[in-house]
Amino acid sequence: MHFNKLSGEVFYPSQEVIEKAHIKNWDELNEFATKDYLGFWEKMANELHWFQKWDKVLDDSQKPFYKWFTNAKVNVAYNCLDVHLKTPRRNKLALIWEGENGDLRTYSYHALHREVCKFANVLKSLGVNKGDRVTIYMGRIPEIIMAMLACARIGAIHSVVYGGFSVEALSERIEDSQSKVLVVADGAYQRGKIVPLKQIADEALQRCGTVENVLVVRRTGQPVNMEEGRDMWYHDLVNLPFITQNCSLEIMDAEDPLFILYTSGTTGKPKAILHTQGGYMVGVYTTLKYVFDIHEEDRYWCAADPGWITGHSYIVYGPLLNGATSFLYEGAPNYPYPNRWWSMIEKYGINILYTAPTAIRGLMRFGEAWVNRHDLSSLRLLGSVGEPINPEAWKWYYRVVGKEKCPIMDTWWQTETGMFMITPMPSVPLKPGSGTRPFPGIEMDVVDENGNSVKPNEEGYLVIKTPWPSMMRTIYKDPERYVNQYWSKFPGWYLTGDSARKDEDGYFWIIGRVDDVIKVSGYRLGTAEIESALVSHPAVAEAAAIGLPHEVKGNAIHAYVILKQGYEKSPHLAEELRQHVAHEVGPIAKPEHIEFVDSLPKTRSGKIMRRVLKARALGQDPGNISTLEE
Repeated sequence: MHFNKLSGEVFYPSQEVIEKAHIKNWDELNEFATKDYLGFWEKMANELHWFQKWDKVLDDSQKPFYKWFTNAKVNVAYNCLDVHLKTPRRNKLALIWEGENGDLRTYSYHALHREVCKFANVLKSLGVNKGDRVTIYMGRIPEIIMAMLACARIGAIHSVVYGGFSVEALSERIEDSQSKVLVVADGAYQRGKIVPLKQIADEALQRCGTVENVLVVRRTGQPVNMEEGRDMWYHDLVNLPFITQNCSLEIMDAEDPLFILYTSGTTGKPKAILHTQGGYMVGVYTTLKYVFDIHEEDRYWCAADPGWITGHSYIVYGPLLNGATSFLYEGAPNYPYPNRWWSMIEKYGINILYTAPTAIRGLMRFGEAWVNRHDLSSLRLLGSVGEPINPEAWKWYYRVVGKEKCPIMDTWWQTETGMFMITPMPSVPLKPGSGTRPFPGIEMDVVDENGNSVKPNEEGYLVIKTPWPSMMRTIYKDPERYVNQYWSKFPGWYLTGDSARKDEDGYFWIIGRVDDVIKVSGYRLGTAEIESALVSHPAVAEAAAIGLPHEVKGNAIHAYVILKQGYEKSPHLAEELRQHVAHEVGPIAKPEHIEFVDSLPKTRSGKIMRRVLKARALGQDPGNISTLEE
């Protein structure tokens, strides 16, 4: 291990790790991918099944609306399941699931294929056709994976809404996507309590009118309202005689939509990121194979939620495309005790764990004894996702969980990118807190306001200079916003919205968002969404939300509120407003603290200056405030 002044320690992989890795020499692969990056992606695409090959790997004639594998014919669900049925993987476990209450289910590739076909037939019986949108709102249960793959199989576009979101967030996403079917669970278990998903969905559906049918999956068994003619139990439909375990699939164009997924933007309305069949499939297959070094005998656990892009790419599609065995757990990491995760790693012999810094920091608080009770010797790789991991948490994860023998794959990417963009591989030297370098063949840089590369260790805008297969294709129904938000500041380059620095070894260090988006526990929340939830309360005239550093969540939301005349500030009202935000957006968005104020710092054009609020809260110099109204 050697030290260098600016970047701290470097951790080198063992010979054993290098020998096992698919990619033993990162530089060699990177050289090939950089010299001929279309050749590299074509080589990777050839490892998958296509009903018809492409005319062209990349069509960039209508930048920034790039097309990959033009005119190729494919089906992602076929590549996830059907291709394995003709191999010895047919009887291999695809999925091991444990419920928070100890329930256990497992599915082989054959069994998962059967369930997905039945699910697809149920959707077809409800009139779902190619191109229709289906909203999925469930906890972490096997049926969420089945529902997504069933949509992919028949060419429907899935829109998964995270089960921690509430009424307003769900109704807005259903309305925007114009979904005709909602798939919902009756409830979900979280910390021993039931999250009433069906009840939240009923309230959301009163606000939007596009849903014709609601398919209800039984998980918790508590009584729920079932509206006649609209709501149906999945278990009733799936057992009807005409729902068979064979389902013909739609042969899709590589550029046909696969899913939309909403992510918070700087304006109030979340934006629907659109991903397509062919390029997305090639991107997630390749990155998971090389970064987490998936081998036939591995048991892989991505502890994210299927409702986020991490879950889409690296719980559902990536592992199944690679023929891997995945583990899925329903509940909280520390329920009923702080050793829940470690006991499951021991019980199921998990080899790879991929989680968020928030979870690591949260479990760190309980100390090492809970981890050390368990035999974690099956682990060979660890991963981190969602936000930059602070070096302290990195070292704890490496030393206590990985016993100093598991490299940590610290990945930077976005809903928009679909796949890992800055990431190590097991054979690469690591620096705690850095995601190392861009994935082979991807050119990224840190630039100043004028698009010039900044000097080593200087902060600037993180940009991506070359297209990549699993890039978002557009914002659903809003191509203009897509161009303006991502491609207009530095024409020809993709603007990530993050600031970063690059050290003298070419390693990237992500600093944080440059826009009004707050990362709480690795989840992106738009300040506008939180503010509009606050303003929807009868007492509130105006509100501003900012993120302040928090030792477990990374950031916590602090809100400033101006009350309407006739309302008095009180601790009771502050608590009522916190609960109101939780009800409208979801518990994840609940402000840590609410401060009642008489005015907010604004520019002359009326834009709230959140950086001034943040600087004041942190006791820092607010910088240039000449544009302020007062």
